[in-house]
Amino acid sequence: MELFDTHAHLSDEAFDVDRHELIPKLPEAGVTRIIDVACDVRTADRTVELLDLYPFIYGTIGMHPHDVSCMDNAMMDRIVKYIKHPKMLAVGEIGLDYHYDYSPREQQRKWFAEQLELAKQLGYPVVLHIREAFGDCMDILKAHRDGLRGVMHCYSGSVETAYECLDLGLKFSFGGAVTFKNARKSVEVVERLPLDSILLETDCPYMTPVPHRGERNDPSFIRLTAERIAEIRGLSVEEIADITYKNANMAFGLK
Repeated sequence: MELFDTHAHLSDEAFDVDRHELIPKLPEAGVTRIIDVACDVRTADRTVELLDLYPFIYGTIGMHPHDVSCMDNAMMDRIVKYIKHPKMLAVGEIGLDYHYDYSPREQQRKWFAEQLELAKQLGYPVVLHIREAFGDCMDILKAHRDGLRGVMHCYSGSVETAYECLDLGLKFSFGGAVTFKNARKSVEVVERLPLDSILLETDCPYMTPVPHRGERNDPSFIRLTAERIAEIRGLSVEEIADITYKNANMAFGLK
């Protein structure tokens, strides 16, 4: 059984103490492909280092909505530079986050649209972070729908919005949140989505699945999410692993 963690932050400082002890053991745990998400161009060299060291780690590059208040055209140029790395697969994570509002909403909308357009121009999929902002998000995505493809990371919207996203050519990744006791909305979405639109992620070091909540998350815990999705869909964990692995490869253009 092979598992594909489509959204990890192994370059995060939470892994500074044991990063290079942890990562080589992950294929033994069945995690044979990982995407490390560089969500701030100012620290993207940390992700590039992992891409160069580990053949099973790939990357994305973009500016997270939390940080776009400092965004400018020079940083857009740096995204273009980084994405030319042969193991960079997508622009992201990008989007809108109205829960924390760390960046002004006007700035979030501006740079979300700019990065969507950049991805389209360069021919890359996008990785989307949307939190409590689905109204504005859908307006912007529909305005940029031509050539749009990518993944709704840690999807938290409704079934109805999910169907709209499907019509736009997007897939959905689910992580530890689907294992939480209060995950009614996520469970309903997983129940009703087409199987070929579902991917797995950890979002580590965050969103640790049950029964390890409170601990640092890492890609070895992704099997717990696969087991929960298998339970929801009435399939074996091996079947879910195989389906989501193929879906991820297709979404990110890997063989």
